[in-house]
Amino acid sequence: MLTCKEVTHLVSESLDRELPFPKRVGVRLHLAMCKFCRRYRRQMLFLRKACRDFQPKLEREEIPPFANLPPEVRERIQEAIESDTPPGSLPG
Repeated sequence: MLTCKEVTHLVSESLDRELPFPKRVGVRLHLAMCKFCRRYRRQMLFLRKACRDFQPKLEREEIPPFANLPPEVRERIQEAIESDTPPGSLPG
């Protein structure tokens, strides 16, 4: 039987690629018995959907870049971009 640690790793991995059949069966058996791992899986699926839903909004510019940043911070970022200054060397 798989442990919760193994199952959470496999659930995350399964979002990127299909798991081999024996691992899929092991994960399903564990999920049938463990409410905490089921909750983890639901959370991962929710985050995946949220990220996928958010990306088209960014591409359509429904959410302006730097929308919540104060103007002085935006200016410092823009200056760093224009001067090719590495991010760690921005003045505080």
